[in-house]
Amino acid sequence: MRDIKGKLNRRSVMTGMSALAAAAAFPMPALSQSLLGNMIGGRRTVTQEELELNSSTAMNAIGGTDPIVSVDTEYNLQRVAEYYDRLNAIGGWPDVPESIFRLGLGSDRRPVRDLRTYLAHTGDLPRETPLSDEFDTQLDGAVRGFQARHGLQINGMIDEYTYWAMKVPAATRLNQIKLNIERVRGLEGKLEDRYVNVNIPAAAIEAIEAGQVGRRHTAVVGKIDRQTPILRSRIHQINFNPYWTVPVSIIRRDIIGLVNDNPNYLNEYSIRIFDGSGNEVPQSAIDWSTEEAVNYTFRQDPGVQNSMGHVKINFHNPHAVYLHDTPQQGLFSENARFHSSGCVRVANVAEFVAWILRDSGYDIIDVNANFASGERIDADVSNPVPIFMTYFTAWANRNGVVSFRDDVYEYDAQGKIDFPELSA
Repeated sequence: MRDIKGKLNRRSVMTGMSALAAAAAFPMPALSQSLLGNMIGGRRTVTQEELELNSSTAMNAIGGTDPIVSVDTEYNLQRVAEYYDRLNAIGGWPDVPESIFRLGLGSDRRPVRDLRTYLAHTGDLPRETPLSDEFDTQLDGAVRGFQARHGLQINGMIDEYTYWAMKVPAATRLNQIKLNIERVRGLEGKLEDRYVNVNIPAAAIEAIEAGQVGRRHTAVVGKIDRQTPILRSRIHQINFNPYWTVPVSIIRRDIIGLVNDNPNYLNEYSIRIFDGSGNEVPQSAIDWSTEEAVNYTFRQDPGVQNSMGHVKINFHNPHAVYLHDTPQQGLFSENARFHSSGCVRVANVAEFVAWILRDSGYDIIDVNANFASGERIDADVSNPVPIFMTYFTAWANRNGVVSFRDDVYEYDAQGKIDFPELSA
């Protein structure tokens, strides 16, 4: 375990995490009770359908229409906080031993009991479930539920991300709940009937209307050293097939080094250089051993290589950030999605753009047609949509399922609950 632990300690602050069920605190079954075909003891063939059902049940528990941030979030979190207070009063949940690492369906040894005991405390496994050394389909469902609610890849295995999520003490989770109750209060009176919430720790986007989530989108947000800012604004324009003007910070931090490593880099990615008068400048005119390049404008042409993909989503803000598509679609499947330089990349972006532009005469067919055309088109949003970029590391839905995310920018560690940017 030493090697695994070392790897995770270096990247744990970037691990996407979400959720524990406080089912034991409320009169409802734990998630895994609803799974079909489970057995305690005995051997039998496990079907792919059963495993898929476990995954879908886990996702349904964190799905539904309850937003991360709404007028009900404070009440839902307060209910969960009561349970966590009682849990911490008796010492929290037991610490999981290293021996549970790599357990999965079919494992049959003593550490499985430790895993069962832990998941009974978190509410992922019914408390009345008999102890057993067998990792059966019911336990598989409980692990998948834990993974889903921690924002992890759902595979039913105690992999390294899952193991370290289980190592977080109950007292830490209670502190997150209390901090986020205060953060929710800071948004009272600011939420409108229709809005977008980008929750940075979750690397996730919700499109909300009439108090319900209309769409959810996986996102990629800012690196720890290039953070996505907290802000409040309105989405006012969509740029189809945009040019990308490279920020000076990226020229300095990235482009100069990339060109030194690969002199053909700019040609390969269709990036052109312009002087202050708008005249195109050859790459050879710049001394790449210095920072001279920051005195020029670098612009990437529209196309499949463009860093903004098919679309840029604009809202006024002092940080020059925006939402956009990306050619790097594989990033959306990662556990830790903190790769950008501050802007936010949106998965399934066509559906999101159609939702934004629905009152502007666009539907999903129009959006996809614009993508396919390759033509530069700007579309104004007739009813600019409020957008919030927020920092919530804990939230809960009406069923008592509490979600957690890692404190990627260390605002929890600082005890930070006030974000004046959201009051602007």
